[in-house]
Amino acid sequence: MSADEGFGLVVVANRLPVERADTPQGWVRAPGGLVTALTTVVRRTEGAWVGWDGSIDGGSSPFTAAGMHLVPVPMSQAEVTDFYDGFANATLWPLFHDVIVKPQYHRQTWAAYRAVNERFAAQAAAVAAPGATVWVHDYQLTLVPGLLRARRPDLTIGFFNHIPFPPYEIFAQLPWGSVVIAGLLGADLLGFQRPQDASNFLRACRRSLGARTSGHGLDRVDPDGRRRRIRVRAYPIGVDAPGLEAQVRQESTSRRVAEFREQLGDRRIILGVDRLDYTKGISVRLRAMDELFAEGRLDPDDVVFVQVATPTRERVDAYREMRDAIELAVGRVNGRYATLSSAPIVYLHSTMGLPDLLALYRIADVMLVTPLRDGMNLVAKEYVACRIDDSGVLVLSRFTGAADTLTKALLVNPHDIEGVKDAIIQAVGMPLREQRARMRALRREVRIHDVQSWAEGFLADLAASPS
Repeated sequence: MSADEGFGLVVVANRLPVERADTPQGWVRAPGGLVTALTTVVRRTEGAWVGWDGSIDGGSSPFTAAGMHLVPVPMSQAEVTDFYDGFANATLWPLFHDVIVKPQYHRQTWAAYRAVNERFAAQAAAVAAPGATVWVHDYQLTLVPGLLRARRPDLTIGFFNHIPFPPYEIFAQLPWGSVVIAGLLGADLLGFQRPQDASNFLRACRRSLGARTSGHGLDRVDPDGRRRRIRVRAYPIGVDAPGLEAQVRQESTSRRVAEFREQLGDRRIILGVDRLDYTKGISVRLRAMDELFAEGRLDPDDVVFVQVATPTRERVDAYREMRDAIELAVGRVNGRYATLSSAPIVYLHSTMGLPDLLALYRIADVMLVTPLRDGMNLVAKEYVACRIDDSGVLVLSRFTGAADTLTKALLVNPHDIEGVKDAIIQAVGMPLREQRARMRALRREVRIHDVQSWAEGFLADLAASPS
């Protein structure tokens, strides 16, 4: 279908699947399994993707890249500050993650959030063909389904929330909560990571709007008088398991594995990989490792903890403060236990390329994934996908969506430091036979429920939405 006629499938996300770069094409493909899955769908259907290209006051002309029709949504610096850094990441992110950090409620950032959501909805409406399917993604765009429904009642609209949805007692703090719920109810199908998230959303519908829910959804009468059945359910997202496994088997990855092993020495390797975010429980791991060294339960000459912390949202005060606290904690531990030849903690505050990350997954004897709250946590699934020899142990927080299905991991409560420490000791000392039995079960789960099956399953159910 041509751009003049509109597109039968339109994906709407905060970011485009490519990033502006100084290359012959003018762009590079953005990383991540979600981009891989949605790119495949958009290409196959000759669809379009609406999102921000990461530039400030950039042009808004559509362009073709990676075989897709891409529609940039322009943003000013003030909008990036108020919409993205402000309302999305200083209000909704902490609120939806159980108020680990206190959310900020400012009318100015809310106004910017509404304005930017209007712009996304307008762009999507402009490129969607009559009767098209539009799939909107994540907490940055909660108002888009309702705004799009008002502009284009002919569309079939889906929404997927990639982060948790909080209990109503927490959600009720949001001064504009009923507007957010009404915006989300513009969708025909709402997807969440966990059944509990879907239940929390339905309860918010009842409490904030007085809606009557039944089964896995509710009936709603739109402003134009049309009655719709809105379905709400869990769709746990996966990773690109076949793609990761193929890359891990490449010779270039094997070379990086050998280089990392030489650099880290003949020690057992415990790994953490996260965005530098207060939800991820990085400080929990550092405290646990510090106490295990102090108690003599782990020997810093025999064990090294590698923590990769990707910079993110560094304009937000809470993130800068957390970064400083973590760097101080790393310095204290290494100051006590490091020698001239080695340190017990290797802390990498940088963006790591996929080949290096895959190599770390391959050499890590233990993977620590200890978020205080997480919608899914794809790092846990990436680690499992990369364990092609079926060895390794995953220590996983119970407060992640991944814990619902990765039940052969060692599940922990990250608020219980003693429990985390015991799990680390169990993981480090686990016999190879038990490692392989657990890892085979984990790998089977990750392969069956990969990101491609997630995307296809959601879109199939969306296509079956009652008209």
